[in-house]
Amino acid sequence: VLYGFVFSALLISIISLVDDISEQTATFKAFTHMIAVVVVLYFGIVLDELSSPFGDIPLGWVGYAISFFWIIGLTNAYNFMDGLDGLAGGVAVIASLFFMIITFHEGSSFVYIISYSLLAGALGFMFLNYPPAKIILGDVGAAFLGFAFAVLAIIAARYDESKTSFLVMPLLMFNFIYDTSFTFIRRLLKGEKVTEAHRTHLYQLLNRSGYSHLEVVLTQYCMVFLQGLGAIWLINIPGNERMLVFVPFLVFQVAYTYAVFLRVRKYNVDIN
Repeated sequence: VLYGFVFSALLISIISLVDDISEQTATFKAFTHMIAVVVVLYFGIVLDELSSPFGDIPLGWVGYAISFFWIIGLTNAYNFMDGLDGLAGGVAVIASLFFMIITFHEGSSFVYIISYSLLAGALGFMFLNYPPAKIILGDVGAAFLGFAFAVLAIIAARYDESKTSFLVMPLLMFNFIYDTSFTFIRRLLKGEKVTEAHRTHLYQLLNRSGYSHLEVVLTQYCMVFLQGLGAIWLINIPGNERMLVFVPFLVFQVAYTYAVFLRVRKYNVDIN
């Protein structure tokens, strides 16, 4: 498992570095990301069950499909949300801190140490990335972080001593997952080319409607901090009720979306 994690993380970093140096097509990036995920699955880093309000659901071979789309999804979501100085780096600090605390509390050694390493690296990086940034993450940083968090969630749930609920990481990353999913679906329904660069993520619209760079970044930090508290709540309730913890955060994100679009209409921000 360790070799699988290290090798695949190195592979995603090399792929992303190539893209940073010489801009690659969306097709190339998608294909190479898929190769990295297949490597993860080959090493057996696959979800085998999920908690639900109806009890633990054994996944069997379906676990491979869920694991594939989870890792691909979070890798790209994290990359897409790296659009303002300090945003993705700061979220990495908060998320890795909470994941470190939670997995340590649950009895981890391996995932706890990796989370600590991610925390230390992201915190050191933030000294030069906080607005206005002197350096940026680029794909090599953002894609790596999304990939690492996604894979660690599976390792923590299945292989680590802690057996930390897989749902912890989706909750920690819920604002990133929601923003990316909502924006992708909205653009798809409008017939836009979803592979093209754009500036219509919710956090970007909030910035373009008049909120300062720092205000938007701090808003996202607060979301992740609250999600971290929610993750601590999640691990302290029965497994078959854990999905319900997502409900208040979903309600909040829907209200946040409504507020952003009210501002967009008020200030005539172009969303095409």
